[in-house]
Amino acid sequence: MTEKEPQTYANHAQVVPGFHRGVLGILALNLIVSIAATVKAPGFFTAWSIVLALGLIGIAWYVRAFPLRAQDRLIRLEERLRLSQVLPEPLRARIPELTPAQLVALRFAPDAELPSLVEQTLQSSLSNAEIKKRIKVWRPDTFRV
Repeated sequence: MTEKEPQTYANHAQVVPGFHRGVLGILALNLIVSIAATVKAPGFFTAWSIVLALGLIGIAWYVRAFPLRAQDRLIRLEERLRLSQVLPEPLRARIPELTPAQLVALRFAPDAELPSLVEQTLQSSLSNAEIKKRIKVWRPDTFRV
């Protein structure tokens, strides 16, 4: 997504080529090479290379997952504060019923759409993707990594 292109449901997922294709690609290739080496020449060290390759993939997974989890916590806090300011009183009392995933999805909705979208979410238990698809005017979040 370019800086000038507006963020939408179709393009909001961010792919970082150096990480998603480069690092993860190298780690996947390393696992394949390790498995092939173990099949070709079974032994402790070739088998250990598979274990090490899996460990490296695990590290890469958590290097990505931990910051996303921290960001989700911050987004939850921001959205609860925003909802408490934007929603009418009957809906404001129901903010605790929203799941973390729903709060994370609602961040893309502009203030004008929030009340009806929160009401729909609470009535139908909308998923993250369903909430995002119902947003008419996308409120971009360009700070997520």
